[in-house]
This record gives sequence, structure tokens and C-alpha cells, in this order.
Amino acid sequence: SFPSNAKTLSSTLTFVDLAGSERLSKSGSSGLRLDEAKTINRSLSALGKCVAALAQSDAAGLGKVHVPTRDSKLTRLLSNHLSGHSAISLLAAV
Repeated sequence: SFPSNAKTLSSTLTFVDLAGSERLSKSGSSGLRLDEAKTINRSLSALGKCVAALAQSDAAGLGKVHVPTRDSKLTRLLSNHLSGHSAISLLAAV
């Protein structure tokens, strides 16, 4: 059994594949691929807004600031991580 003053630490590891962002004018996509590319680009834009809001609050020392996590499914999935109380690492392979 654990002592009554023991602390519990929990963590979450989330992998997100952000591949697919592309310029629609250069890709020549149409139909379902075009719709998918639009959705991916919209989600990445929403994620960028969330990161910008967090960076702005950190730089200004504002503490709590509104982070628009309800703008896309991607940001909703990452809302726990975008709360400002998480350590986040980004790995980019270009």
C-alpha cells in the first residue's frame, strides 16, 4: 500500500501526424482529395492560432488567456495539451 502523503504523477503521450498541408493551387487536387486538403489546412491554421495565443500569453506574462481549442477536431483532441500546463515537444521531418 502507498503512504497517504504519496503523490501520483500521470502523463499522456500523443502522436499526431500533421502531414498533408499543401498549397491547393499547386497540388491540382479535386474531389475528395481537395476536401481533405482543405480540412487539413484549416486544422493546421487553428493549431497555429492556439500556439500563437499561448506564446502571446507567455511573452506578456498574462497568465490565463483564451486559447481557441474548439475551432477544429485537431485542436479539440489536443486541448488537454494546449491548456498551458503541459510540456510539448515538436518533431518536424521535412
